Amino acid sequence: MFEPAFRAPVHTFVNDLTQQSRTIDFSRRLVVMAVVNRTKDSFFDSGATFALDRAVEASLAGADSGADWVDIGGVPFSPGPALSWEEEADRVVPVIQAVRERSDVILSADTFDAKVANAALSAGANVVNDTTGLSDPDLLGVVADHGAHLVITHSLAAPRTVYPRPQYDDVVASVRSFLEVRIERALSEGVAADKILIDPGHDLNKNTLHSLELTRRYAEIANLGFPGLAAVSNKDFIGEAIGVPKFERQSASIAAATMSVLNGARVVRMHDAAESVKAMRFLEVALGWREPIELKHNMGEVNQPADLAPLTNGAQPADAAQRRL
Repeated sequence: MFEPAFRAPVHTFVNDLTQQSRTIDFSRRLVVMAVVNRTKDSFFDSGATFALDRAVEASLAGADSGADWVDIGGVPFSPGPALSWEEEADRVVPVIQAVRERSDVILSADTFDAKVANAALSAGANVVNDTTGLSDPDLLGVVADHGAHLVITHSLAAPRTVYPRPQYDDVVASVRSFLEVRIERALSEGVAADKILIDPGHDLNKNTLHSLELTRRYAEIANLGFPGLAAVSNKDFIGEAIGVPKFERQSASIAAATMSVLNGARVVRMHDAAESVKAMRFLEVALGWREPIELKHNMGEVNQPADLAPLTNGAQPADAAQRRL
């Protein structure tokens, strides 16, 4: 288990709208980021949550399952036609507003556009999750002005463009260097150290061998000193590694997330939030960061099997254990 030396292990996520906050100590906490895409051509669900009510419902379901964070996107990373910032904001902002009225869950806007980011943060988002490596020069100023969090991700292509046959002499060293430059840029433009997270960008302008190498050597990314995000869920490198289509990658996705966590990641971006929450809560207990919910097995004169009542969602054990910390 690799334990990063964080510059700032404790992060407080505040939103402009309600001033509600969540504080997370990344030295003792793993965070599940649920994924909601309000797009017709999203990588995984192909538009299943494009309708506003479905997107809101999915976001709240993610929070109810125990996820601390919901990531809401209006434009996929994959190549395609450009979308105006107004149209992107019309997709993302109403979801953020509706969820914020009913939950204090951490909300991020998955966007590279500074204008969309400003609208999303004003509507109650806590984080801008930029998968394009700070392609918009105005984005950092917006994030700094709001005092918001920022996810800095490694990718090489201009937004929504093709980047054929990516090549690296050493993919991990290249990604690390890229992130170092952008971290320093963010700090110099007023984004605080306790507002920055990093993402090596599995599959983003990388082939399967690159993404597998990043997973094996995630510790070299985490060693930069900022909480690391592993966006591995159902990605092509998982499918190609074991030869399965995208709807059969759940267990392998959790394995990839677990491997990333053991190598220093602290946030996992997952499509199946409920199962991922269970996996991350178990890791926290196994790592000694939480107490078990119950202790019955072999604790008495006879073997007493655990007979926990069925749970309606993944939040119950996390909440119970949190009260004991």
